[in-house]
Amino acid sequence: MIYLDTSVAIAHLFAEDRRPPDELWSETLVSSRLLEYELWTRVHARGLTKSHDEQVRGLRGRIAFVELARPVLERALESFAKPVRTLDAQHLVSMDFLRRNGQTVKLASYDDRLITSARQLEFAVMQL
Repeated sequence: MIYLDTSVAIAHLFAEDRRPPDELWSETLVSSRLLEYELWTRVHARGLTKSHDEQVRGLRGRIAFVELARPVLERALESFAKPVRTLDAQHLVSMDFLRRNGQTVKLASYDDRLITSARQLEFAVMQL
């Protein structure tokens, strides 16, 4: 199972210089519901709502979402080995929730700080 970070989804949607490999999209993808909000915020901020609406909806349809519910977010009430940003913490606790429920999770991200934090929590990271 691949945990899809917003940085990878954004790179895919906006055809940035770095793009995830095509094989990624054939994997089982999961993310926090937070990703959906982050995507729409970025699309709206760039004024691309009309041109990217269908792409965002299509991408969203490929991803299983972990809801921002108390059982998932409880871990965020505990400290991390090193300080993490708020949104990173929400992604990390979603990954941790999946792992605690028997899933093997590998992170797909371009965000160096999130990657470092995930490795500190002993998550595998996909090379992109």
